[in-house]
Amino acid sequence: MQEFYKFFAIFFLVLEVNCIELFRTPKVPRFEHEWWGPAHLKYSNDTSIKPFQVHFSNEMILDLRYRLKNTRSCTPPLEGVNFEYGFNTDHLQGWLDYWADHYPFQHQEAYLNQYPQFKTNIQGLDIHFLWVKPHVPLTVETIPLLLLHGWPGSVREFYETLPMLTAVSADRDFALEVIAPSLPGFGFSDPAVRPGMGPSEIAVVLRNLMHRLGFKKFYVQGGDWGAVIGQDMATIYPKEVLGYHTNLAVSFAPASLALWLLGSAFPPLVVEPELADRMYPILGHVYWLVRETGYFHEQATKPDTLGVSMADSPSGLLAYIFQLFSSGTRRKYYYRNDGGFDEQFTRDQLIDNLMMYWVTNSFTTSTRIYAEYATLRNFGMGIFAIPTPVPTWTIHAKDEIIYQSPTLLRHKFPNLINSTVLNTGGHFLAFEMPRVFADDVLAGVSAFRSWHYHNKLQKNKYEY
Repeated sequence: MQEFYKFFAIFFLVLEVNCIELFRTPKVPRFEHEWWGPAHLKYSNDTSIKPFQVHFSNEMILDLRYRLKNTRSCTPPLEGVNFEYGFNTDHLQGWLDYWADHYPFQHQEAYLNQYPQFKTNIQGLDIHFLWVKPHVPLTVETIPLLLLHGWPGSVREFYETLPMLTAVSADRDFALEVIAPSLPGFGFSDPAVRPGMGPSEIAVVLRNLMHRLGFKKFYVQGGDWGAVIGQDMATIYPKEVLGYHTNLAVSFAPASLALWLLGSAFPPLVVEPELADRMYPILGHVYWLVRETGYFHEQATKPDTLGVSMADSPSGLLAYIFQLFSSGTRRKYYYRNDGGFDEQFTRDQLIDNLMMYWVTNSFTTSTRIYAEYATLRNFGMGIFAIPTPVPTWTIHAKDEIIYQSPTLLRHKFPNLINSTVLNTGGHFLAFEMPRVFADDVLAGVSAFRSWHYHNKLQKNKYEY
């Protein structure tokens, strides 16, 4: 087995040498003006910023309850099986009954409307976003943070952490003004009407959203697809993104992948001994990824086919998305027949997130991001391999889907300031641990500000 690892390490090192020239000075693509909406609106779209509120209509609620109460009987699970085959259907009916009879629709509608929300048209798409401003004294500077969710999440992941992120503290000379958009095709944001809108294109749309709101420079935080979009934004617009914070830090630069494989023969080369089990043995981690990411392949190839059933069946939508919340929160929940949901979240929290997909019928359009990402066109741009000079701060939950050490990450993020390592937590970190998440983001922004300040002093020193 050691020889097997060494062979692939040498292979990828040779591959890297051949890729160096390709990725030494790649051209960053520019597509600020691509139009993603209906063609007939290209020269007549309304670019004003309009208030928005979530609304659960009586007709929608009645239809949803009917569907939840008139499902076919599910196939029972195999004897002794927990979540190994997916959602354990012995525990499905209880969730459906709660959603139909006990989920407080009006109360949760008001809860979802507690923060100011808006829509504005960017490149043909009406983009929905939360815009939460702190109340600050004159001595405190307000600075903008773009907060990006992923799939199968939504802006609902941030509701508990928003008051913590935007709080004013005597220990800081700044307060965050948070803009949290629904990604295009997710929730209340319009989807593209033609192919081609992958993470890089979404990064451009959301950068243009920040410009629309008056922010020419800003900070970015992202997890899941928000992490991919955030790092693409930092790569395409390094002079506009003042700092990048992420809870899913991954570098696909050739050198990072080569070192990852090389480290399998000698882990201390790339990772601290106490964290080596988060990266090695490689085959164990690859096996887990293959086992748990079948959804990725389906959504990257046939999202519209899958979307037919999800648009028609709320019970199917619940089972599909909840299974991913189970495995994404704790790997050990794979071996629990109840999925472990009640350990980290309330039922209303999880159903709130489902409502973001059901009310807007956005499952299909949200999953198309996988199909737009997994294309030769997207990989051919090579954005994933272009280092970004933007100062970066990462946080790593114990049960995140993948861990890379700072040694690997610095090939993509040479100005990696800090990597916070947690001994608990999962993929949906802001949702699960809002205080830990907020404290780390605020620490990161403080460090970014200090980094820019000292770099400015150094620059002035040399210019003088």
